[in-house]
Amino acid sequence: MALGPASAALQPLDLASYGPVIPVIVIERVEHAVPMARALLDGGVRVLEVTLRTSVALAAIEAIARAVPEAIVGAGTLRSAADARAAHAAGARFAVSPGYGAAVAAACRELALPLLPGVATASEVMQAADDGFRFLKFFPASAAGGVAMLKAWASPFADVAFCPTGGIAIDTAPAWLALPNVKVVGGSWLTPAEALKAEDWPRITRLAAEASALRPA
Repeated sequence: MALGPASAALQPLDLASYGPVIPVIVIERVEHAVPMARALLDGGVRVLEVTLRTSVALAAIEAIARAVPEAIVGAGTLRSAADARAAHAAGARFAVSPGYGAAVAAACRELALPLLPGVATASEVMQAADDGFRFLKFFPASAAGGVAMLKAWASPFADVAFCPTGGIAIDTAPAWLALPNVKVVGGSWLTPAEALKAEDWPRITRLAAEASALRPA
């Protein structure tokens, strides 16, 4: 499924305009993809990052893209150009990588697939910025220096915005969102494994609604 004109026009920073949290999703069963996406939408969450950590991830992305077009579904954990091509073919509207790699960046640029690349060090921020990326995933956020690190980066990287992901929860998210260089946070707490396994879609809708209502501390 190729990107349409509206998808091609999407810019990475646009992802932050739909709400304060992007769920980081691990799907083990493809039949869970569509009801989960609808449950998240019912809670006000429209941007969905499905990580390429399971064998059904690409099929799940394709299912969501086809059945829930109002969702903005993307692929996370891209580690290679092949991942980028597979995500694009499945219908992903954006891509997220855990680190910064020139091959992934080049492939996404060639595919017109918006990329949110991961960084954990100042050197990686500089490399990504040199290649034209100004909205970056800070990962793993808590382990890589936490709120203090992004505060320290605010001055030398005043032209760069971040989406911290990794170790963030509903109770700690407001402190991250209060930082001027943070536009949105990524979180796995919206789609807990036990809720997916139990097909507890009302719980996922409640978690999504709580996340959608988050405000900076």
